[in-house]
Amino acid sequence: MSAAIYTQISTFASSTLNVYSMQLYNKLSAEERRELIREAGKERLTISFYQYARIGNPQLFRNHLFVAFDTQEVLGRIYVAHEGINAQLSIPADRFEEFKDFLDGIYFLENVRLNIAREHDNESFLKLKVKVRNKIVADGLEDETFDVTNKGVHVDAVKFNELIADPDTILVDMRNHYESEIGHFQNAWTPDVDTFRDSLDIIEEEIKEHKKDKKLVMYCTGGIRCEKASAYYKHRGFEDVYQLEGGIIEYHRQVTEQGLENKFRGKNFVFDHRLSEKISDEVISNCHQCGNPCDTHTNCANEACHLLFIQCEDCKTKYENTCSTECHEVIQLPYEEQKKLRAGKYNSNNIFKKGRSEKLKFKEHKID
Repeated sequence: MSAAIYTQISTFASSTLNVYSMQLYNKLSAEERRELIREAGKERLTISFYQYARIGNPQLFRNHLFVAFDTQEVLGRIYVAHEGINAQLSIPADRFEEFKDFLDGIYFLENVRLNIAREHDNESFLKLKVKVRNKIVADGLEDETFDVTNKGVHVDAVKFNELIADPDTILVDMRNHYESEIGHFQNAWTPDVDTFRDSLDIIEEEIKEHKKDKKLVMYCTGGIRCEKASAYYKHRGFEDVYQLEGGIIEYHRQVTEQGLENKFRGKNFVFDHRLSEKISDEVISNCHQCGNPCDTHTNCANEACHLLFIQCEDCKTKYENTCSTECHEVIQLPYEEQKKLRAGKYNSNNIFKKGRSEKLKFKEHKID
């Protein structure tokens, strides 16, 4: 064991000596946190990062992160697993250097690429959630069956633009249908899938005849899904595999700062309260209720539904932020009656698909 790794493990272990006297979970509600953020009046940055690394004790590391980030006023969602870390965060702008120094002090996070959002919202996250998971991305793959380090070639925005202009390139969006619906790259294939796990076999089946004669180029929001997918497809026989370094977020930064041609159409869906970030001015989707051009996602105000869908301002006013006449009727009821209606119901993706419901008149949908 190297001295650096030994030092890290010792640090994590010593930090838990008093761990039971420290706060390891949120004690404030989202509304209480919102009020504190507004009272503070400080600018916050929305940041994401990931790293595949071997973590021997994810729970210990999870506790270490929570204590440190809670002290630094960091909010967001972090998944920790034996295979690494996946984080989407909101941090005070004036504490960025402190945050960065903390990450650099962890041997496998030193100089990790930070995807910093171009559009910030001080309330993008209202709680700090650090969870231990089996995997940092639910891919359904058996990692021991292939070399996860044999990844595709990482390319920047310049090379990516060149590749997707090549007629011998197959460009694949590795995100879900509700993400690509509001924005995607020109000429990209956007599989109609609900999860990343669903997409892997579907994509291979569709393009299996081109494992040797085409370039397979893929992209996602921040790069993490492509890390595992590119290695998997190389294992499955695809010879010429590329992935967009840093995903759409980093591409947006590079084309903006370098004055490159922007090949992305519409918005980039993001997994925080903002729900999207504008990459171009083009609106490529429509309101799911009236069909007018719109690319604004929302969640149904009926808490028993909470369906993610696209809604324009007119329909938002008409339906009071609900997805249907039925849900609009429910929110008119006294709150206690609403609670009774949803008693015993579990809002899993098996019941309420994101962006899929027969209630949505102007959304193509499939019901399993």
